[in-house]
Amino acid sequence: MSRKHILLICATGMSTNMLVSKMRKAAEKHKLEVNITAVSANDADARLISEEIDIILLGPQVRYMKSKFLKKVEEKQIEVHVIETKDYGMMNADKILLEVLNGTEKNTDE
Repeated sequence: MSRKHILLICATGMSTNMLVSKMRKAAEKHKLEVNITAVSANDADARLISEEIDIILLGPQVRYMKSKFLKKVEEKQIEVHVIETKDYGMMNADKILLEVLNGTEKNTDE
């Protein structure tokens, strides 16, 4: 698997910082080559222009923006997923990371 860049997007960019840290540790544990960063929804457009993003993960609080991001990235073939509320609240980094990389996430919060 080539190195993947995952961008987590939430309302302010603050609430995902702990999740990003846990996801990075999970990636190390599983020996996965990923770059994981977080940003607020307001700053996401700039990141999408300036960085090579493979996967967008939306926090549950901004799940309503999924269609907006799908339209913005459709030509770039960037995957867009919503983190399940339960996994986000429990900071279930292993599950979130492995599901999105394996394409098995359920996206029940859409």
